[in-house]
Amino acid sequence: MAGSLLRAVGLPDLITDDLQAYAALGTALALDQTRMDELKAMLARNRLTHALFDTARFTRHLESAYEQMWYLNQQGLPARSIVVKALPAMALVQSDK
Repeated sequence: MAGSLLRAVGLPDLITDDLQAYAALGTALALDQTRMDELKAMLARNRLTHALFDTARFTRHLESAYEQMWYLNQQGLPARSIVVKALPAMALVQSDK
């Protein structure tokens, strides 16, 4: 799960394969303030452009899924897998808060 989130926010370099690598990365980051500052800046930039933070699009996808489920129910059809088509990204705007 963490790897998926790190990819979604554009920080795949922080993915580790095991507990030992995780601990080593954590220690390395704790000792390298410059790298930590760079990662924080990258996260702040990516927050404005990466899908993980596009809650409006996530909401539209979820609503589309609900609409498909409702349609199946109203037609008396059994539950089945549905596909939610990819929707375009929303323009993310920076908040002053």
